[in-house]
Amino acid sequence: MSKPDPPLAVWLATWLAGAEPTPIAWATVLRQELADARRARAFNLTSATVGTQLAERLALLRSLWPRLRADPNLLPATRSDRDLLVTLWQVWLPLAQQIAAGRAKGDRPFIQGVLGVQGTGKTTLVRILQSILAHLGYPTLNLSIDDLYKTYAERQWLQHQDSRLVWRGPPGTHDVELGLQVLHQLRQGTTATVAIPRFDKSVWAGAGDRTAPEWVTGIEIVLFEGWLVGLRPIAPAAFEHAPPPIVTAADRAFARDMNQALNAYLPLWRYLDRLMVLYPSDYRFSQRWRQQAEQQMRATGKSGMSEAAIGQFVEYFWKALHPALFIPPLLQPPDGADLVLELDATHQVTAIYGCRDSI
Repeated sequence: MSKPDPPLAVWLATWLAGAEPTPIAWATVLRQELADARRARAFNLTSATVGTQLAERLALLRSLWPRLRADPNLLPATRSDRDLLVTLWQVWLPLAQQIAAGRAKGDRPFIQGVLGVQGTGKTTLVRILQSILAHLGYPTLNLSIDDLYKTYAERQWLQHQDSRLVWRGPPGTHDVELGLQVLHQLRQGTTATVAIPRFDKSVWAGAGDRTAPEWVTGIEIVLFEGWLVGLRPIAPAAFEHAPPPIVTAADRAFARDMNQALNAYLPLWRYLDRLMVLYPSDYRFSQRWRQQAEQQMRATGKSGMSEAAIGQFVEYFWKALHPALFIPPLLQPPDGADLVLELDATHQVTAIYGCRDSI
């Protein structure tokens, strides 16, 4: 995705203040939207439809911006209003409109998968999309793969069975049957109340445990996010020359076993109507991002892991399902992810494209 011309943020701020777009400014914005062919195709933008779609987006921007800014916990506090406006215009709004269109075409709740390694901003993105979709009239639920973790007691027992399962996270530490039950109930689209499992990562010194469920009714869209959502098993031969930290024979055996265990999750992924991948230009950014997230959690008064423990924790995830091995297959057409958002070290979206023939 090409870097926007400097006037875009200024124009957006001016239009929010009530001014109408000048013909020159509007023509420039339409041209920018079509200039990146991959992004335009991913959002179904054509020369025939871009004018109408952007007019709808502008109306949505005007109605949403005051609401988004009024919530101090919604938008990233580290980014300027101009930067947020451009991201809202180029990323968050078209994403929400695309998801809403998917729901409008069907006769049941729509399940959008969101995959990203630790720290990519899945939670922030889902929270913003949830707010936009609610504004569009679609009651939206955020469900994380973390909410499907087995209880602390169950994971303690699991560790006794397999001492390699030191931390939560790898395949096998989730209650897949619970996830299938919840997604099935949500997808029915009935008015019945559904119990949504929730997980508190801060208890048991950061080991976490399941907490009281959230009871919901009338959900139209489900945003199902997680670090392994949508990942598929790969050929076992790939582990013969795997990247670090998979370096020893024991590491390779663990990676193969986790790859095999991933098969149990495939029925969950079949519930997804679409899959979006947050793809950093370097998966190792995850270390830094995870440290930042933990610091923010501790700042709220909750307990968490030390920096050293976080480093080991992230590498443990890489040993289980290494991003360099499992994500690239989802970036290849015709059977890759429906949408890919490439990220730089500051979480800025640098490219958007689809990897399925249906895009």
